[in-house]
Amino acid sequence: MRMVTIRTSTFPSHDGLPLAVDVRGTGAPALLFAHGFGQTRGAWNAAADALAARGCRCITFDSRGHGESGRVAGGDYHMDQFAGDLMALARVQPEPPILVGASMGGLLGLVLAGEARPAPFRALVLVDITPRWETAGVERILAFMQAYPDGFADYTEAAEQISAYLPQRRERKREEQLKPLLREGADGRLRWHWDPALLEDVVRESERYQPRLLAAAARVDVPVLLLSGERSDVVSRETVAEFLKLVPHARHVEVPAATHMLAGDANDAFTHEIARFIEDVFPGGAVRRPTIPQEVH
Repeated sequence: MRMVTIRTSTFPSHDGLPLAVDVRGTGAPALLFAHGFGQTRGAWNAAADALAARGCRCITFDSRGHGESGRVAGGDYHMDQFAGDLMALARVQPEPPILVGASMGGLLGLVLAGEARPAPFRALVLVDITPRWETAGVERILAFMQAYPDGFADYTEAAEQISAYLPQRRERKREEQLKPLLREGADGRLRWHWDPALLEDVVRESERYQPRLLAAAARVDVPVLLLSGERSDVVSRETVAEFLKLVPHARHVEVPAATHMLAGDANDAFTHEIARFIEDVFPGGAVRRPTIPQEVH
């Protein structure tokens, strides 16, 4: 395994908004990680460390309105802005990267892979997300995000609430792990790192995106790996089956015991499946595209 160093920088996106970016490794292939709604680039730390140690170059970033990246003036967020950020980061890479996208990040990657030509990614790894999702699971996530508008008195209180939300995790988050996720307000209370305006704007648009996502999926012509959690309440057998009909060349792996928070629940299995996918699809570094039928029924 190689030693992993992290280089942090600020990337000016397509409209000038600054995005916080970490790069690990200098090898190939390049993996561009796009986190889910309400997360930060820190969600990928363990996976990016492990894959960079295997020789990959791993790029993680905070989406606009999240973490250390800039916020949109007036809180006017739209899904196309997030897609533009992802496209801009992909296009500045020396070669098209492999997109590893969780939840919202995966949906953005799917749209770009299906609509943009040339495709900005050489392959897609979708992490527990399909173009159509289970509403109950998404509502559970949003309910947690909306549950603490006044924030937390301290890191201990925040850790307790996160543990209650993620009972499958054995270890409670420590203060140093929570600091990137919370901001201290003028009143001394700790609130989530994301712009509250995101809850209204992005959630409102997500349902309207589904027809576009389904159409884009049918046009994806790069290798695809769909990783789902056995205990996910966002992805189901029905949504997976629909996706595999739209993208018949896609590979699907269900990770045992994992929930929607797949990378955090089972990082070793998660990184193992990504490494195996890369080795199978790109032997010797050569990109091999699947054969796509002219019509998808």
